Amino acid sequence: GLAFPTLGCRKERLLAIIYIFRVEVFRVAQRNLNLEQTPDTSMKLVKIRTASTFSGGFISPPPLSSSRGVLRSSVLPVRRAERTREVHALRKRTQGGHAVRRSVNRAVGPDRIATVSAESIPVDLDRVQPGEEGVPAGLASRLQRMSGEETSIKEEFILFYTDETSDLAHKTADKADHITLGKVRWSTFDDGFPNLFVENALSLRNKHVAFLASFHNPAVIFQQLSVIYALPRMFVASFTLILPFFPTGTSERVEDEGEVATAASMARVLSAIPPNRGGPTSLVIYDIHALQERFYFGDSVLPYFQSAIPILKARLMSHPDRDIISIAYPDEGAWKRFHKQFADFEELVCTKIRDGDKRYVRLKEGDAAGRHVIIVDDLVQSGGTLIQCHKVLASLGAAHVSAFVTHAVFPNRSFEKFVPEDPEVGATSGFAHFWTTDSCPQTVTHLEGRAPFEVLSLAESLGATLHL
Repeated sequence: GLAFPTLGCRKERLLAIIYIFRVEVFRVAQRNLNLEQTPDTSMKLVKIRTASTFSGGFISPPPLSSSRGVLRSSVLPVRRAERTREVHALRKRTQGGHAVRRSVNRAVGPDRIATVSAESIPVDLDRVQPGEEGVPAGLASRLQRMSGEETSIKEEFILFYTDETSDLAHKTADKADHITLGKVRWSTFDDGFPNLFVENALSLRNKHVAFLASFHNPAVIFQQLSVIYALPRMFVASFTLILPFFPTGTSERVEDEGEVATAASMARVLSAIPPNRGGPTSLVIYDIHALQERFYFGDSVLPYFQSAIPILKARLMSHPDRDIISIAYPDEGAWKRFHKQFADFEELVCTKIRDGDKRYVRLKEGDAAGRHVIIVDDLVQSGGTLIQCHKVLASLGAAHVSAFVTHAVFPNRSFEKFVPEDPEVGATSGFAHFWTTDSCPQTVTHLEGRAPFEVLSLAESLGATLHL
């Protein structure tokens, strides 16, 4: 029995609350369940009398009288009543649907709940939306999973960009329906310092925001950083910085005292990006020069290293020479960086030999005879190493020699060295193909439409990366 200390005038109030609660439980179960008379039962719906006996300042509960109906002992009335209302709401939202079959799992007590079988529900899933009135949260997604018709819902991203990355940003938005483009007004004051304005800043609250940057020139880094630092503070749900080419990646180590590893300096600058409402900034970089550079970044950013190698492999699958293609690496570093992604190809490894101030390239492993050899590396500057590697492979009998680099930096128009004199002659004439990506926008305009170059866009990969 229940025993309460003397509460004075609160006793009657407490009794009224107990009575109302039990009456409401009875009414809910009676309205939603089919009551059956069963002789052997351990669970009954009961009412209590309002009259109670008080003795010694304690409540003495009166004897309980049975109700007109008795429930099956295997069903918990309140939990069953709630599930019944959910099923009735679902029936109203479907047109011409079959009866919903309810099955009860084998649990007992409070854990016993009714489940819905998808086999007997020809539900129009487009009409069942989570969060709407009458439909329990998560019910529609559970039905989609049971029926095998679950669709992937992508969160919308707002992608900002610079003048240099405008083409890549528009290509990305064209290939991904969940990406819309934001706009920044880039201008300067009379003294040359940037005058910047993010349009529709208030609409960015609780939105997923990304910025497509290009640090191809030190002169543009400051103005882009100003916007990069400002966007997370606009109460955005998350912030992603896309920096396809990490420009100082090749200066990642110190061999002599006094050298400055500018890769670490750039990592510190990016680690100063303020957090957003969702947490640290996600930093997307393609084919960084050395994977250990991830440890240069602080805890305020999350480096997410992507690769353009899958884009190249997709292109090679449609190449007429795909059966005789071999992959070559200009040095051991490139082999360590990429060889695991080319497990299905024959491989060749070159090595660099120093003779005083000069460097020579030699073939260390593999056979180039009769093969279409593709030299793979992360970036190209002047192109001297690629040209020497090409000469070695051609002299060893390669049918054709091509190249792929993710980042075509090509300072001082050094790409002109790679234009073949006569593409029909073969490997001795020059590169058959030179594939690269649009990670360096300052050179893409010079390479498009010019043999032997072919630009493979990162747009589709970026659209897949910006996916929550």
